Amino acid sequence: MYPKSIQKLIDLFSKFPTVGPRTASRFVFYLIKLPQEKFDELLNSITDLKKAIKTCSSCFNPFESLDDAELCPICKDNSRDKTLLCIVEKEIDLISIEKTKKYKGLYFILGGTINLKKSDKNIRIKELKQRIENNDFKEIIIATNPTTEGEATTLFIERELKSFNIKITRLGRGLPVGGELEYADEETLSSAFEGKK
Repeated sequence: MYPKSIQKLIDLFSKFPTVGPRTASRFVFYLIKLPQEKFDELLNSITDLKKAIKTCSSCFNPFESLDDAELCPICKDNSRDKTLLCIVEKEIDLISIEKTKKYKGLYFILGGTINLKKSDKNIRIKELKQRIENNDFKEIIIATNPTTEGEATTLFIERELKSFNIKITRLGRGLPVGGELEYADEETLSSAFEGKK
């Protein structure tokens, strides 16, 4: 239906989270109408993103660095409590928690949740276990989203980490069931941290 170059971009945008073919086609037609200098600015920003952003070797948080740094600013910060580890599903959840200014420990980003329809465990469980083995954590806070997949992931993590004999807590129930951390306001997240159990 569309010319090949348009359809190819629609297909690529459709692979973005929560973007369907209709929204993807809106993106493409927006780009077509964009003045050349704005289009170039967008292209350069995407190129710069791939060059400047690295993934932390410890928590998997993306960070900007122009040198050979392997740790993000949070993992490098000596004022953080190195005995606390908060496990989150995705990068945006970490940012949401940081905004509350209530948590001063370290993080680990799972990279998603367990997919209940598939048998594979598409999360960084092996890397999480290595992180715990190589550090002296006294408490692990599981901060997955209160969704079906988030709950299944929490149960799986609790089972996998049982042998470490470390205190494992969850966020309190200030969060609505089925909601996501990235959409929770700072006050709700703060009370969820205060009510962790």
